[in-house]
Amino acid sequence: MEACGGAHHWARLAARLGHRPVLMSAQFVVPYVKSNKNDVNDADAIVEASTRPGMRFVPVKSALQEHVQQLHRARQMAVRNRTAQGNQVHGFLLEYGIESPRGKAALLRRLAEVLEDAENELPVGGRALLRELGDEFRRLDERVATFDAQLAGMARQTPACRRLMEIPGIGVLTATALVAAVGDAAEFRNGREMSAWLGLVPRQRSTGGRPTLLGISKRGDRYLRTLLIHGARAALRVASRRSDRRSRWAVATRDRRGENIAAVALANKNARTAWAVLARGATFDPAHAGRAA
Repeated sequence: MEACGGAHHWARLAARLGHRPVLMSAQFVVPYVKSNKNDVNDADAIVEASTRPGMRFVPVKSALQEHVQQLHRARQMAVRNRTAQGNQVHGFLLEYGIESPRGKAALLRRLAEVLEDAENELPVGGRALLRELGDEFRRLDERVATFDAQLAGMARQTPACRRLMEIPGIGVLTATALVAAVGDAAEFRNGREMSAWLGLVPRQRSTGGRPTLLGISKRGDRYLRTLLIHGARAALRVASRRSDRRSRWAVATRDRRGENIAAVALANKNARTAWAVLARGATFDPAHAGRAA
């Protein structure tokens, strides 16, 4: 079946009944739809696509994996709403000629000072509105902290997450998101295949025997790819203080190609390392030297 809403539930149910469920991304089914789109043609296209020897399938997620992903999505929305709420408070204060600093704690302190100041030109209704917006901002911040605590507890209880967090640039959020999204990493043949699934490898547009490599493909889960790249940026900032083989490579890449390319390259390396940790049950070794191709 196509990997759409509820597909993982039906796949788990089919597996309990003794079947072998197969999920496919809808973009791989569309080319096999003949003539107009309807239920019959869709079913025929799914059957045809599933028989292709090179077809790529979506691993069936467990209920726990889906719960962790839902925690990440709820946290992501809370962070987005908190940012929007803070920007709104900044804008409202500026309309009265009141400047406010950046940062959550600094904004709340400044808002409390403004609300206590009886000499500014804030009207009674505007003062009450800003108080409500500040309470909502504080509530969203507490909600994000609650999600962070739940994810941190899951990471401590999961051995795979603890091994992943030993990799520089992978913390609680990235480790839990990787375990939830990937599941059984052995379904990928190697680390490069998982990195390509995450959209961290160059996009090709080659023809006539002339290879042309462009920027990264940006396929797969955008949220997970963003976490890996932001984590790589954080690791890159402190790489010059380390002396291991991996850090020396990261610093040399940054000096040669620049900050952004080095961050994406390190995220790609982290994704490959994460595959080895998950698929082989290995622990991270910063001095590891890979075999020549």
